[in-house]
Amino acid sequence: MASKERVRTSHKTPIEDSLFLVIVMPKVKVNDIQIYYEVHGEGSPLLMIMGLSANLNWWDNRLTKALSEKLKLVMFDNRGAGRTSSSNREYTIKLFADDAAGIMDALGIPKAHILGFSMGGMIAQELVLNHPLKVEKLVLCSTNCGGSKSFQPSQDILEMLTADVTGLSPEEIVRMILPLILTRNFIEENPDLVKLIVHRLARYPISRESHMRQLKAIMGFDTFYRLKQIKAPTLILHGRKDVLVPLANASVLAKAIPDAELVYSEKSAHLLVEEMREVINILIAFLA
Repeated sequence: MASKERVRTSHKTPIEDSLFLVIVMPKVKVNDIQIYYEVHGEGSPLLMIMGLSANLNWWDNRLTKALSEKLKLVMFDNRGAGRTSSSNREYTIKLFADDAAGIMDALGIPKAHILGFSMGGMIAQELVLNHPLKVEKLVLCSTNCGGSKSFQPSQDILEMLTADVTGLSPEEIVRMILPLILTRNFIEENPDLVKLIVHRLARYPISRESHMRQLKAIMGFDTFYRLKQIKAPTLILHGRKDVLVPLANASVLAKAIPDAELVYSEKSAHLLVEEMREVINILIAFLA
């Protein structure tokens, strides 16, 4: 059963379109946790699944605005992230996928398009493999199949992902990881926009414990030999400048998933914000 939490927001930025209003933020009981979610727009449902340590605030506002004009967006915070609660259960990507299936059931959505980003793309793979009747079309962004067939980032990047950030503010942590998710040129040429992105990504920070538990779940993830079972029409999006999830992972997925379509964003890093207009057009053409 959904519960509602009332909070007051007292900030507004161009990227968030926030107003000085009291807004209702619903939660729904799924498995052994309370999941925070938001629904925007009308039409065919699109379940959007975010990545490691992220929450639904990480979705680009241009993307959600454009997609919500065509589709019914269902966005939520993964277990232990954002405003969703945690539990003592061991984190696995399959458990996250069961959570995603559970929120669909709780909201009365029998079938939806699924868009998974980064770790969310891993969750989306487990969702379509374990709950195939729930998936209409599948979009995998900036992700991999895990296991021995996936390509890992450099050791320096892996060390950044596990670094002890005790004492750093949420904004300092976000700025530390910016080079992993945005291109250097974008950071240097768009200081005002980057400032807004930092503000957005720093809201509702994850605890170090939950971050490490999510990271451990990723380490145990592997779908390669099951990907041939996917029947849903599948689109794979990947930035050629992605250093966090190396580019080669996209072609591994595309070759393993029957009839998958692969599209590269030529100038984009992990978040794909550098070419967001093009990404939006591609997604609308595929989904709407």
